[in-house]
Formats: sequence, C-alpha cells, structure tokens
Amino acid sequence: MNWSAIGACLLALAVGLGAFGAHGLRGKLDAYSMSVYEKAVFYHFIHAIGLLVVPLLSRSKTGDFVCWLLMAGILLFSGSLYLLAVTGVRTLGMITPLGGVAFIAAWVLLAIELFRRP
Repeated sequence: MNWSAIGACLLALAVGLGAFGAHGLRGKLDAYSMSVYEKAVFYHFIHAIGLLVVPLLSRSKTGDFVCWLLMAGILLFSGSLYLLAVTGVRTLGMITPLGGVAFIAAWVLLAIELFRRP
C-alpha cells in the first residue's frame, strides 16, 4: 500500500475540513463544539503527516501495521470528534479514546522498531 500517497490525500482532506470548519461552520457551532472540531483537524493533520513519514522510516511489516493504526486513529479519533462537533451527539465521544489508543500504539510500535535498529 502506498501510505505516503494516502497520507498526502488525508492532508489535503484535513486542509479542506479545516477550511470548512473555519468558514462554513463559523457562527453555527458554539465555542465548545468549535474547539472539538479544531482538535479533530489538529490530530487529523499530525497523524496524516505520520502516514506520509512512517514509510520513509520503516520498510517492514511493522511500518505497515503502524500506518494501519494511524489510519484507524484518524477515522476513530478525528472522525468521532468531527461528528460530535457537528451533530452534538455526545455519545460519539465514547469512540474517541479508541482512536487515541490506536495513535499511541502506532507511535510506540514505531519507536520499538527504531530502537531495535543497529
């Protein structure tokens, strides 16, 4: 799988969603919901950059698994926060920690792989 290309596409999506939040949702969301939306965009950006970079650091199956975890994290963490902000359905917040765990697991696995290198 071409994770760097997927990361680049997800970065473009993050820019679009960020612009939509800043312009399309201004005045439609309260301050709390806007901060939730902005957090979703921030984590989306950071971890899409991860998808861009991880393939450069790891060419192993571990690197591929790290990328799957980052992708799952973006979908679960940022996706649930985007929906929470726009819909106000607070129970969506129960999904968010699963994405956070995927992010943490991805970075820990990458660190372990990199520490094991000669």
